[in-house]
Amino acid sequence: MFLDTFSKWTLCRGCLRPMSGTAEAGLCGSCWDGLWPLPEKRCPQCALTHDEERPCPDIVAWEHGDALWNYRGGRPALGSLLVHGIKAGETGWRRALLKRAASTELPVWAGEVDLVTSAPPSPMSKWRRGFDLAEEAARLISDKLNRPYIRTLNRVWLSSRQAKLTESQRRKMSPKNIRTRRDVNVYEKVILLVDDVWTTGTTLLRCAQSLRKSGATEIKVLTLFRVL
Repeated sequence: MFLDTFSKWTLCRGCLRPMSGTAEAGLCGSCWDGLWPLPEKRCPQCALTHDEERPCPDIVAWEHGDALWNYRGGRPALGSLLVHGIKAGETGWRRALLKRAASTELPVWAGEVDLVTSAPPSPMSKWRRGFDLAEEAARLISDKLNRPYIRTLNRVWLSSRQAKLTESQRRKMSPKNIRTRRDVNVYEKVILLVDDVWTTGTTLLRCAQSLRKSGATEIKVLTLFRVL
């Protein structure tokens, strides 16, 4: 009785309505239901819906590309709410999101890799936050696939934080901003590249280009969210 009364007067931090359903980390069940999958008829490389006869709207440098959820799914848009909150320090949301990622079915091709890696954040961003969401997701996925996680990429120290840039600025990221680490061997490897959010795909593109340059034979991309 006490818990029912408490839930009735506790507001969800997402939709600001009284708690309902399976609430977790201050978000109600209805908000968590906003983890929408992407449309079924989507491109197997860019994960967008476009005419099959036309090239992908954004440049891709990988054989397969997909995401677990739609960034703007739900009301409120749960991906946007979660990612901004997590990067601002919402550890409860982070744990809850990664728990759901662990139980979400992955594309069949995700298991056809030699290793899992992640897109590196700007060093300043990682220093400020104290964690790397993309790496945490990649390690979780590597455990699920029973494939090794290897940190293969570095981003130069002075590179800009992508979240602070406009879409046009993101697309101008220099290939020199992301480099393959000298102490790893990716030659003739099939690599699963993981990131938290796929927006323009420029960060993923620079990562894939660097890995290709270092001898990787095939790149597959998987992110937590895709901006549609």
